[in-house]
Amino acid sequence: MTVDRKLLVFAGFNGAMAVALGAFAAHGAGPVVKTLLTTGAHYQMVHAVLAVVCAMWPNRPRLAAVAGWLAGAGGLVFCLALALIGLASLPAMGAVAPVGGLLMILGWIVLIVAAFQTTPGDRA
Repeated sequence: MTVDRKLLVFAGFNGAMAVALGAFAAHGAGPVVKTLLTTGAHYQMVHAVLAVVCAMWPNRPRLAAVAGWLAGAGGLVFCLALALIGLASLPAMGAVAPVGGLLMILGWIVLIVAAFQTTPGDRA
């Protein structure tokens, strides 16, 4: 089994950031900021895990890596947009958050397509 190390590192960065933001939300943020950071951290962590799965997919079809990158990037963009709204009082980032959401959705859709791709060594 080969591992996509770059995607795995990116997923690890996303996971670490999600934990840090979630911890700050739980222990240091006001109520409005807490809600934004908690939501962002949750979505970022879920999509970091998806990126890990895609990075470690046995006999990985190319689209699995694409799905992982889309999901990881989407989680990062979405989380950063919410964090900037809450921490830097940048409400204009509300226009950026849907871009992250769209990337996350595309990641899941590409994952579905990747599940139907055959690669050398597949028996299903």
